[in-house]
Amino acid sequence: MYHSNGNYQAFAHPKKPEGVEGKSAYLVGSGLASLAAAVFLIRDGQMPGENIHILEELSLPGGSLDAAVQPENGFVMRGGREMEEHFETLWDLFRSIPSLDTENATVLDEFFWIAKEDPSFSHARVIENKGTRMATDGQLTLSKKDIKEVLALVLMTEEELNDKKINEVFSPEFFESNFWLYWASMFAFEPWASAMEMRRYLLRFVHHVGALADMSSLRFTKYNQYESLVKPLIHYLQEHNVQFQYNTVVTNVVVKKEEDKKIATLLELVVDGVEQNFYLTEDDLVFVTNGSITESTTYGSNLAPANPKHELGASWALWKALAEQDTDFGRPEKFCENIPEANWVISGTITLTDDRVLPYIENISKKNPHSGSIVTSGPVTIKDSSWFYGYSISRQPVFKAQKPNETIVWVYGLFSDKKGDFVKKNITECSGIELCEEWLYHIGVPTDEIHDIAANAANTVPSHMPYITSYFMPRAVGDRPLVVPKGSQNLAFIGNFAETDRDTVFTTEYSVRTAMEAVYTLLNIDRGVPEVFASSFDARTVLETLYYLNDQKGLAEMDMPLVDRIVEKEALKKIRGSYIEELLKDANLI
Repeated sequence: MYHSNGNYQAFAHPKKPEGVEGKSAYLVGSGLASLAAAVFLIRDGQMPGENIHILEELSLPGGSLDAAVQPENGFVMRGGREMEEHFETLWDLFRSIPSLDTENATVLDEFFWIAKEDPSFSHARVIENKGTRMATDGQLTLSKKDIKEVLALVLMTEEELNDKKINEVFSPEFFESNFWLYWASMFAFEPWASAMEMRRYLLRFVHHVGALADMSSLRFTKYNQYESLVKPLIHYLQEHNVQFQYNTVVTNVVVKKEEDKKIATLLELVVDGVEQNFYLTEDDLVFVTNGSITESTTYGSNLAPANPKHELGASWALWKALAEQDTDFGRPEKFCENIPEANWVISGTITLTDDRVLPYIENISKKNPHSGSIVTSGPVTIKDSSWFYGYSISRQPVFKAQKPNETIVWVYGLFSDKKGDFVKKNITECSGIELCEEWLYHIGVPTDEIHDIAANAANTVPSHMPYITSYFMPRAVGDRPLVVPKGSQNLAFIGNFAETDRDTVFTTEYSVRTAMEAVYTLLNIDRGVPEVFASSFDARTVLETLYYLNDQKGLAEMDMPLVDRIVEKEALKKIRGSYIEELLKDANLI
């Protein structure tokens, strides 16, 4: 497996791998990583679809990319995904998946068209004081010291950041900046999270620093992620005769070691409650999605909170069983144990059934939710919320089954260890009505109207996700297994707990990238996997980022010591009329 960039390899079709007809694939889990791997096995590996088996513990596919109508509760989404133009492997995948809604178009075509017709733009990224836009919204408010600390972090190696937390590499004042407010609420970072992952995010998304406040760089699906992304993938795979086996828990993959080789030889399964063994050969490829952020989710209702009690979950138990066999298979306990209490575990899906709240939404986001346009363009963060509460409103309808009078709102709180401001409880103790009440209070609905709306004009379903921030647990090099561990002949790890270079977790891109790298490695496909977008290596992007980190100031306006200013003036004389001067002008630095 190797990486490439540009169009030359992107548009090429690889030759059929030798002996692929005699191989089979077993994919543990049916989340995005497994579904993508199955597509790449068919499209690029040219493996017969009937040789591909997807083993899912639940009764439906999709993994964390879910959205459903629960008969007893109503509409439920545990979360959503923010995407951007440079998710290279994601778009490589969806360019081949036919749309289910638009004739003679792919999912990528549909995605591209809707983003052009209805681009993302936030008119209020942060609010406070019951629905008032934060006065400094749009500014990053980083001090010179903060900027130095950001630059120092990106220049460190990953080995230097082993087990380091973000609050161990930044001073307390950094966490008072708008930059951190935007960053934490958009990506779900906490001060205790991995500094290593923070560094990756800074490098990976350096080209979006200028859009942190208005979120104009983001791209969203037409409907919820399940209907827009998962269903077309399922249809494609079923059309190619891929075998889906539900209610199947893989409890272990037995790996045999022969000198420097690692060979998966046995799947230990529980199918519909019955234990089974399935023996493997080297021609049976096994793709394991190890760990899951939505494993062991529980749901509440309008009247009841979600139950916080939970089991470890099958995906974590499987990873632990694999890790006991070989240290190369990672350290799952680093991610699923000792998660801090001050973390995000609760989200809520609010279904409004009349229009009483819509004027308050429109006052903040300048969009009528019934217009069909994207409303908030990502999260609206409530700065003075004790829960660090936020909400997001996508294009309506979010669900195809949604009625014209219904509006779907998704809420989440990043601090689970504090009492609310209107509802004097921790977010984990709240019913759906109470989650809705807290949100209504913060967007400015009069207090004497709040309970009636939350109880009689809304239905809110809480979701408790004990592992939702486990991607960001402090880690060291080697804590996650390589996509294809050293010496592995037929075993690969896929998803956001597998290790690949430079890319960032909690993204659809990471799931698809690991899937593509796994398939290309095990089948030896001779086509480059698109490399992670290299914006951090682009001098133009770096200079532009310097401009935005300093709140759109030129070099002459930056708070620099006198000596630096003298050097700056002497340097500017020498570059006058040069390409460097042109770059600085393009970045608005001079």
